[in-house]
Amino acid sequence: MSNNLRSNSVIVALIGSIAIIVFAWVLGNAYKYKYRVNNTINVTGNAKKDFESDIVKWTAYYSRKSMDLSVASEQLGKDRDLVRQFLEKQGINPKEILFNAVNINREFAYHSDGQGNSYNTFTGYSLSQNVSVESKDLDKVDNASREISTLISQGLELSSNSPSYYYSKLEDLKLELISQASENAKQRAANIAKEAGSSLGDLMKADLGIFQITGQNDNEEYSYGGAFNTTSRNKTANITVKASYGAN
Repeated sequence: MSNNLRSNSVIVALIGSIAIIVFAWVLGNAYKYKYRVNNTINVTGNAKKDFESDIVKWTAYYSRKSMDLSVASEQLGKDRDLVRQFLEKQGINPKEILFNAVNINREFAYHSDGQGNSYNTFTGYSLSQNVSVESKDLDKVDNASREISTLISQGLELSSNSPSYYYSKLEDLKLELISQASENAKQRAANIAKEAGSSLGDLMKADLGIFQITGQNDNEEYSYGGAFNTTSRNKTANITVKASYGAN
């Protein structure tokens, strides 16, 4: 056999050996991966907490109408003074009372005659203004929002909205619940591993669920994008954590 044939035989044998080693390595790692996948504990941890809002936002709306713009403006100014005086008597800090810019609209009535011709007539100027309060004194604002309708008896055309409630430490609450939900998931996984006669391995994956805020005792449903209740003063925050642990 020539030297070239011997060299080619050696190279072929070497390549074959390397291929066998690589195949064995791939097969071994595939088995290990399958083993790891099959020995995974998937759990969902949950945490919730009841809390009370510490910020209230409230708005009201009042308006005046007149054929004369200056008359309507003067009447609206008197209404503004009445609203401010009322809120201050309710104990609300004047710095927390905000009056928005006045809205002015020219209003018309539309008509048509017997020949099908249409026309409109000017009916006056309509002026309106919003007042809002943002405060941490929830009781005073709640009471003011209920009692301000008494100004209607003084000639105000006024409409009061329901207060909205918020929480200033929402991010701290969210971090607290994430920690609790994660610990709850780990404890559940540990219990499953124990019942199966195994020990809990490392955390392989964790996914954070949607942060939900609902009113207490309202039977309010969670939403896909996350509920964020603002109508209830007392609320419940809830969050889930989906976790995957290895099992030894």
